[in-house]
Amino acid sequence: MTQSLHPAAQQGFSTAAELYQQVRPDYPADLSPWLAETLSLPVDADLVDLGTGTGKFIAYLLPLSSHITAIDPVPEMLAQLKLAHPDIHTLEGMSHQLPLPDHSVNAVFCAQSFHWFSNLETLKELDRVLKPQGFLVLVWNQRDITVDWVKALADCIAPLEGNTPRYHSGAWRKVFEEQNLFQPYAETQMQQLQHGPVEQVVSKRLLSTSFIAALPKEQQQQLKQQFEQIIKNYTDKGAEDMINFPYITYVYVFKKNN
Repeated sequence: MTQSLHPAAQQGFSTAAELYQQVRPDYPADLSPWLAETLSLPVDADLVDLGTGTGKFIAYLLPLSSHITAIDPVPEMLAQLKLAHPDIHTLEGMSHQLPLPDHSVNAVFCAQSFHWFSNLETLKELDRVLKPQGFLVLVWNQRDITVDWVKALADCIAPLEGNTPRYHSGAWRKVFEEQNLFQPYAETQMQQLQHGPVEQVVSKRLLSTSFIAALPKEQQQQLKQQFEQIIKNYTDKGAEDMINFPYITYVYVFKKNN
């Protein structure tokens, strides 16, 4: 099977790479220590950040090892990564055809990305490049929809998703039910807040979502107004007011079976 990049990812991320880097949330400060304790990797471990995007996750890998290869199919995203991390080795590539030798990697990390390529072909390729007993680590930041205004924002954008792969659909889990290459090893959840102006951490953050970033600019502007009106209705905050946007970070660790 020949895989291709989903149109929402191709168009949305290529046109909004700079915005993505500016407005996407970071990850919890406790994440790197948890990964270090859970994985117990050697100090010279070879790590891969697959679907790295603009490299938002690299800062959380550097405490584990300096041997990092960042891979993404969208060159505009890798260009943003290079601005922030000029010393990181980057490669353009797809998950089912990685430009890496057999059994060469201690751990592969997919932060905010595995839902784009959650298929058996990818798992077979990850099995090829991972060393025996290597790790596959999946990480997602998700908006905390137990908060009323966050749920209202989620309901606003849900009709626009179409067939775009999303973490919250749970479809990414299905591939692990039909394989014996990896077994569950550990998982955790962490909470964090992204603090900033409403326009930055709400409106522009949502506009960086792949299927929204692929929309015409006029429609994006209309959505921006809707987002800010929702915030106004629930919190009485304007676009320039400061707000704490709540996230839950989900982490899943799988270990290679051989």
